[in-house]
Amino acid sequence: MELRHLTAFTAVAEELHFGRAAKRLQMAQPPLSQQIRRLEKELGVALFERNTRSVRLTSAGESFLEPVRTVLAGLDTAVRAARAAGRGEYGRVTIGFAGASSHETLPLLTRAVRAAHPALELVMKGQTYANVALSRVADGSLDLGFVRLPVTQPGVSFRVIEEEELLCALPSDHRLAALESIPIGILADEPFVSFPANAGSTVRDAMVQACEATGFNPRVVQEAPDSYTILALVAAGVGVTLTVSSVQHIQQNGLVYRPLAGPPIRRQAALAWRADNPSPALRAVLAVAEEALPTPGAD
Repeated sequence: MELRHLTAFTAVAEELHFGRAAKRLQMAQPPLSQQIRRLEKELGVALFERNTRSVRLTSAGESFLEPVRTVLAGLDTAVRAARAAGRGEYGRVTIGFAGASSHETLPLLTRAVRAAHPALELVMKGQTYANVALSRVADGSLDLGFVRLPVTQPGVSFRVIEEEELLCALPSDHRLAALESIPIGILADEPFVSFPANAGSTVRDAMVQACEATGFNPRVVQEAPDSYTILALVAAGVGVTLTVSSVQHIQQNGLVYRPLAGPPIRRQAALAWRADNPSPALRAVLAVAEEALPTPGAD
């Protein structure tokens, strides 16, 4: 039994006229009649009663019609689902991010994806620091990661979505809070609060590099897993920290931000993915991201 035989049967059953059914199927009437006869022969029953003036379904034809419609509808659904998946409208994309620094960029992306592809599932993996996200993209356990440059892993593609600046966060009653900008060297004797040393945080890496370039290693007295906790500890007077401008939405009593003195220390945030990832869903998300999170300065 062939699909074309079922399609032919449905057309004749709905039109109850071979000529109209043939026109609907964009075929000549004799081949249509042949397909119906072959179907009846295979089933061993007559599906239609026909004469020179009329065509009507037999009891067998009436019993056959609804199951055939169900089969054809299911096939149509399957075809549309396959094509939609091929365009990336269905599927799953796993995204790694670190909460505070993705406060603005992540919602912009997820809202845009859900508006464009509501059936596409986004699996969010929070507290995935930039270096960790990059490693997981490289090994295939993440489809997409919010990372910071440099991206050095072979086979990983990226696109810059934001430029950030390193700045100082300190208690509002700290003696240095009165300054308009903070020379890094003046922090040499200060206690610091930061991310764990081996957690894969590029913010901690940038802090250490900036301090070492000025001639000292930051004395970290307290570690915390996220920017919200780190900045709460700073507000409580535990220490100071160097952080990125994308977390300045975190505002609380006892906390102030100050730019660093001298040339700005900039960091570039990016989206990263494996270049050989074949997922159409990922390609669909990347296409949406081009509009939702354009590269700064791009025309």
